[in-house]
Amino acid sequence: IFRAQKSGSGSDDSESDSELVGPPPPPRPNAQEDDELVGPPLPPGYTGNTADSDDEDDDDDEGGTQEDDDDQDPVKKIPDTHEIILQHGTKTVSALALDPSGARLVTGGYDYDVRFWDFAGMDQSLQAFRSLQPCDCHQIKSLQYSITGDVLLVVSGNAQAKVLDRDGFNVMECIKGDQYIVDMANTKGHTAMLNSGCWHPKMKEEFMTCSNDGTVRTWDVKSEKQHKSVFKPRSFQGKKVIPVCCTYSRDGKLIAAGCQDGSIQIWDRNLNVHTKFHCRQAHAVGSDTSCLCFSYDGVTLASRGGDDTLKVWDIRSFRKPVNEASGLTNYFSMTDCCFSPDNKLLLTGTSVKREQGSGKLVFFDKLSFKRVYEIEVTNASVVRCLWHPKLNQVMAGTGNGLAKVYYDPVKSHRGAKLCVVKSQRKGKHAETLTQDYIITPHALPMFRDARQRSTRKQLEKDRLDPKKSHKPEPPVSGPGRGGRVAAHGGTLSSFIVKNIALDKTDDSNPREAILRHAKEASENPYWVAPAYKDS
Repeated sequence: IFRAQKSGSGSDDSESDSELVGPPPPPRPNAQEDDELVGPPLPPGYTGNTADSDDEDDDDDEGGTQEDDDDQDPVKKIPDTHEIILQHGTKTVSALALDPSGARLVTGGYDYDVRFWDFAGMDQSLQAFRSLQPCDCHQIKSLQYSITGDVLLVVSGNAQAKVLDRDGFNVMECIKGDQYIVDMANTKGHTAMLNSGCWHPKMKEEFMTCSNDGTVRTWDVKSEKQHKSVFKPRSFQGKKVIPVCCTYSRDGKLIAAGCQDGSIQIWDRNLNVHTKFHCRQAHAVGSDTSCLCFSYDGVTLASRGGDDTLKVWDIRSFRKPVNEASGLTNYFSMTDCCFSPDNKLLLTGTSVKREQGSGKLVFFDKLSFKRVYEIEVTNASVVRCLWHPKLNQVMAGTGNGLAKVYYDPVKSHRGAKLCVVKSQRKGKHAETLTQDYIITPHALPMFRDARQRSTRKQLEKDRLDPKKSHKPEPPVSGPGRGGRVAAHGGTLSSFIVKNIALDKTDDSNPREAILRHAKEASENPYWVAPAYKDS
């Protein structure tokens, strides 16, 4: 009862008293401690701080001091002791998403594929259970699960975003706008290539997309014929600018867009004419601001620029950044940045040219903005990164077609830990039937084997060969040979049974058939009567 009470979050004293069974604990000298402590009295001579001990988790039995160190040093919380590699393809993994429960991962790439990975269903072979091309021949720009995890938003290089269900089947497709109308507010949908998209953090039906037509639009899953509202970013001269990335604030009340003129523009979700916050020169003009991310406190905004910088802003004083880090090479318009689950670290990926070093995941302390840690991922750019709060695992999508999952067996939960313990399934038996083919180029034609064309034809030929396929012997037809009797089954007993059954002396009267030897037996007794003559 004591442990159950302790692990429960902040239950009232009245409830705790009613749940305790048995005699009350003996009275303690201090009356104030009486109100806070639940359970038996402390041992004599104990001088620890009782208020703190109540708040700690049950896991402190393994060593409270180590936990305290981890709280002080957020770097120790980075789960990177182990990794698994998921092979999406050979081209850039440009989109990465995990559902809220952390059970299913989806990857999208420049090869137009979207692959679904199920951690609970995968074994050590680490194969995707489904691969599809939802947008035909358009590169996948962004993927995201809704807050309930039942639908998936797919943003690609065409003008129409799609919503798929968990198994990859179409739920809705946004309408395409009329590209001959000048005023973008009067078209029902986007008229040019999409750049990014995301779901509303509180309302499961609403999502947002931004496009090269110079608009940010919000949509409702139930009405695919028209957008809900349009936001039009404007430059200093009032001309239209192209939004490269867009995001909602954590409470869903603000909409932020990073634009090609280097500005970051933030609107109130319900007022789409004028911006609420606006920073004109957030990043270099003409560079693609590849990611905006609100921290868990709701007022801090991180922006990843195409000008190789990472900046942190306080939206309440939006004139200049709170902190800034430069020298973070960025060649992609979708390079991510994200906050750690405890809101103390900021994470982003770096780009490299082919065969010129390794792409890295770089971790910054949110307050001091020092580069506190980095992970060398692979010899290609790191485009996407994700730190899932429930699993406590870090994902990275790279420029050479890999999706890497970093985890710690102690600090992480489920996710990659589920599939690394499952042994690989055995291959089919039919594939082991073929034998190695020996090529002898200088042999005489009479000794040379015929050239093997394909394994499938060879398998079919081997199936017809009784020796290679271990075909059982057919029943013997004809007179019988090799100790086997013909046409009556394989054994002698079946032959005898068959012959008895085929006895031809069939009489129509069964009484006569039984008594046909009776007269002869009475006249000439040989078997029965002589045996009992004397005794």
